[in-house]
Amino acid sequence: MFRQGLNSFIALKILSMKKIICTFSMGLLLLAANGQQKQGRVVYERTIQLQMRLQGMGDEAEHMLPRSRKDKLEVLFGNDLSLRRTVEDERPDESEGEGGMKIQMFVAGQNDISFINFATGRTVEQREFAGKNYIIADSIRKLSWKLTGETITILNYPCQKAVAQRIGKRMSMTMENGQMKQQEVADTSNIIVWFTPSVPVPAGPDYQGQLPGLILGIDINDGRTVYKAIELSDKVDLSAVKEPSKGKKVTADEFATERNKLMEEMQRNNGGRGRTIKVSAQ
Repeated sequence: MFRQGLNSFIALKILSMKKIICTFSMGLLLLAANGQQKQGRVVYERTIQLQMRLQGMGDEAEHMLPRSRKDKLEVLFGNDLSLRRTVEDERPDESEGEGGMKIQMFVAGQNDISFINFATGRTVEQREFAGKNYIIADSIRKLSWKLTGETITILNYPCQKAVAQRIGKRMSMTMENGQMKQQEVADTSNIIVWFTPSVPVPAGPDYQGQLPGLILGIDINDGRTVYKAIELSDKVDLSAVKEPSKGKKVTADEFATERNKLMEEMQRNNGGRGRTIKVSAQ
């Protein structure tokens, strides 16, 4: 009886110790979660590979055409809000060729501002086109993400790999015999994202509000568009994280219609020699 009682006592002590260890471990996890970064500023370098064909314009014009474009973006996040904007106002690349023809390259959306409220799932974009600003309100449209189990380190943060596919449309532009032509083509994007659960905020330069951690890297279509985080700080001016409001309020479809009309107008006005050809990187 004494030995059975002693065994019961030891078993109870072991169970008590397990509960204490378990409680202590949960406490550490809660402390770690509470201590994770919830606000900050990320600077990204964006590289876009350009896809443009010039026909009947001569080899010189073809060689003048830039093949890629780099710029920088910043993402400010905190209080369940996020804001994306360009870091600096970079001038478009421009070169001059035969007959005074200029080839000017600009990145579509390089001056856009994107605001997201993660708590409500609401997005507000300020988009610029042809010198005009537009405000587009929408909701977060989530893709079907799949975790691969692969990990890498970016800026000393452990990141997990997620992949998805986006099926949509894009504008394809060609230059044939001095005439700019554009057409809408089907576009399937294969997307790779690297995010870190160490910063449990679903912010990023794109695909915000869709993954359980800050996005530090994106690769779309094997390098056609690449985002890479180059700076990450917990210092941020949260007063700047607010909805953009300067521009005409339109829906996404209304913006696309108005943009297409303006592009057709620009093409008609760019006839003749000595003109400027603008290459848009989507």
